[in-house]
Amino acid sequence: MAEKEIGEGQASSQNVPNDASQVTQQSNAAGATAQMQGVEPSTLVHEYWSANLRLLGILLSIWFVASFVFGILLVDVLDQFRLFGFKLGFWFAQQGSIYIFIALIFVYAFQIHKIERRFGVSDD
Repeated sequence: MAEKEIGEGQASSQNVPNDASQVTQQSNAAGATAQMQGVEPSTLVHEYWSANLRLLGILLSIWFVASFVFGILLVDVLDQFRLFGFKLGFWFAQQGSIYIFIALIFVYAFQIHKIERRFGVSDD
């Protein structure tokens, strides 16, 4: 039997976009209504990656503030307060930034799922 090769422009068994052509194909398939409204596929790809990178930027900024600013730069100010018996600056440096990072993972998973559904690249 001849095996069917997956070409560069074809979608693989996963629905996760690897490149712009795959996002365009999936957006074309799921977003036909957007095309009927006059939205170009390249615009959909650009909007998808803009939303994705905006989300990443926001979440990484939150993590930077929680870990670097609170845990290092403002440690003396935050040490005036206590959380569970520990100085707040110490708590952020040792545990708080890790807890926030784990929470941000769940926020990212939830939000990227919404973005992917909106642009028709969901794996559902």
